[in-house]
Amino acid sequence: MSDLDLETILGELRQREPIFHRRAFGTSRDDLEAMTAEDFFEIGASGRIYRRDFVIANLLERYQQPERHDWPCRDFSIRRLAENLYLLNYTLDEPGRTTLRTTIWQSSGGSWKIVFHQGTIAG
Repeated sequence: MSDLDLETILGELRQREPIFHRRAFGTSRDDLEAMTAEDFFEIGASGRIYRRDFVIANLLERYQQPERHDWPCRDFSIRRLAENLYLLNYTLDEPGRTTLRTTIWQSSGGSWKIVFHQGTIAG
């Protein structure tokens, strides 16, 4: 894969982060299921593990309210892990804290699926 291809993929994925806060990619159960792998899980900044069904249920509740702020992201980097599998890292500046984020994305049939996500409070 060329660096140009990787930059194109980085651009596509950058538009989707932070995950679940870019409502343009959908807010329904069907949308959320389509954008997450069946075995998706997340490790939150608290260190807790959240499975797909729990995350989707919480998102459906959250989407009933307006987004609280803009969720500015910076310092993106990407690494190809395998064919159609990419590791994306970035920094998220939230009100009152900064977190380091990692998402594993899989390209599948012309769309993107989230396989894994982790947020860690920056020290």
